Amino acid sequence: MGDPKRQRRKFDTPRHPWREGILSEELNIIGLYGLRNKRELWRHRTDLARYRNTARSLLGMPPEKRERLEKELLAKLTRLGLIREDSTVEAVLDLTVQNLLERRLQTMVFRSGLARNPHQARQFTIHGHIAIGDRKVTSPSYLVLRKEETAIKYSPYSPFNNPEHPIRGTGEVTVTGERPVGKEEDA
Repeated sequence: MGDPKRQRRKFDTPRHPWREGILSEELNIIGLYGLRNKRELWRHRTDLARYRNTARSLLGMPPEKRERLEKELLAKLTRLGLIREDSTVEAVLDLTVQNLLERRLQTMVFRSGLARNPHQARQFTIHGHIAIGDRKVTSPSYLVLRKEETAIKYSPYSPFNNPEHPIRGTGEVTVTGERPVGKEEDA
């Protein structure tokens, strides 16, 4: 079959990565969305930059050439849930990296209440406890389509699918019925 193609990186690094403002902003976003490392953030920034560059180039094209390409771009971003159906190309230029991070499966699992925090949502996804419809998805960076939003749930084969599972409760698990485990009483 030949040699496998060499994997190339899918992100561009910041031009000035050691500036204090950039470092603190990146760490803030990583903590808020539970990203594994800065490369995940940089990959989403690069994807966003590609969308924005395409929109910018569409604005400079003549109308007869622009119409079909504009329709394709807007349809793709609408399907992803990044823009509304009645949006124009100018709306693409207003997108931020946070808009893209909100569409990740990891964030959607956390926002829908299937996990207590973004880090737990990432762990549930990687370990195969999350499904979209009947399909198990193990990639936390999967961009959820608009039509798939309501289909996010625990996998049918996951122990978390059981409503009596301790993770699904209020967080208080009683052993003897007298005192919740994990809570300390005042002496």
